[in-house]
Amino acid sequence: MTVPDGVLAAIAEAVRPVCAYIYDLDAFSARIEATRAAFPARTRLMYAMKANPFPAIVARAARDCDGIEVASGGELSIALAMGARSIVFGGPGKTDEELAAAVAASERMPVTVNVESVHEARRLDRIARKAGRRITVALRVNRRAAVPDGTHRMTGAPTPFGIDVAELPAAVETVRGLKALDLDGWHLHAMSNNLDADAHADFVLGALRFARRAKARLGVEARTLNVGGGIGVDPTGARDFDLERFAARTRRLGRGGPLLVAEPGRYLVGEAGWYAAQVLDLKRNHGRTFAVLRGGTHHLRLPAAWGYSHPATVVPVEEWPYEWPRPEASGTVVDVTGELCTPRDVLSRDLSVERLRVGDVLVFGRVGAYGWSISHHDFLSHPHPEMRVVVDQSGDGTSSE
Repeated sequence: MTVPDGVLAAIAEAVRPVCAYIYDLDAFSARIEATRAAFPARTRLMYAMKANPFPAIVARAARDCDGIEVASGGELSIALAMGARSIVFGGPGKTDEELAAAVAASERMPVTVNVESVHEARRLDRIARKAGRRITVALRVNRRAAVPDGTHRMTGAPTPFGIDVAELPAAVETVRGLKALDLDGWHLHAMSNNLDADAHADFVLGALRFARRAKARLGVEARTLNVGGGIGVDPTGARDFDLERFAARTRRLGRGGPLLVAEPGRYLVGEAGWYAAQVLDLKRNHGRTFAVLRGGTHHLRLPAAWGYSHPATVVPVEEWPYEWPRPEASGTVVDVTGELCTPRDVLSRDLSVERLRVGDVLVFGRVGAYGWSISHHDFLSHPHPEMRVVVDQSGDGTSSE
């Protein structure tokens, strides 16, 4: 894995011992542009900020995407502060306060609430009526259709997400009677981290068929069809989602049908993030070599949560402040662990290294999504990592955020 020059510059400027997330905003923008081009022309591209709520990331998404998809009142506040032009509000457990915040935001910009149940619809209607507003909604449906493979399935199985398709006629009838709600269409997000482009194209085609059948069966003329996100990133780099293959099968869709809404998060930002951590110690124990980092799974949880070894690249650091020989491992494999008091604090096993020394930095790529924000930050109360942004790869280096 080649570490970009801008990321190397950020590492050089980082506080010692290095422990930092580094985000490349230009790489993020490039992926947004490529993803937008792969979808049909009549697609509204929303950034699912649950993937990474770092303000600089959200601000760039607000600039380059059509809007932000949020799943909490906290995310809504960040999205509004960072300049979002439109909002989709999802999530299965919205409080009255969060629904009220969505209604209030609708005075400033287009807001759609993805309604998860009849009870939620009634609460939202009550709040909107009291505010003297009419709010746009899409009904989230848990269909019985097959779902592409991924790390998580939200529909097509018993989950807390959406309205069971068998109960949809009654739900539609109820929502039509709620005068403060404007039923705009359907929300069909179904999976996370799918890497199969053909399967994802089939999912989008199936969503369009569902909308046509719902029009005939329920009389709902969907103006929008939200197909969610779910396009994946393999953190090991062994496999990539074939965006061109997906585009070849979907680019012509949407003519004469509902406006598509797509909510990718991981796919947009995953490859725009890097995690760098300095080696604090090297040791042999029971026949294995361990590299202990200033960092670990309290910053980057996925390797431990998903049970994989995250690839890493050695960035040599020549400074050595001690008077004794520098410990090193050469031509071998090491287990990369963190600073936590648990044997499960492992980022990579059997990482092959030509030369690794105490004081060198290990850099982990493809960590822009679901990295820092989902990790158990405060276990043992170690200092948090720096957050740094690559502003311009070709020009002015980096800035700290």
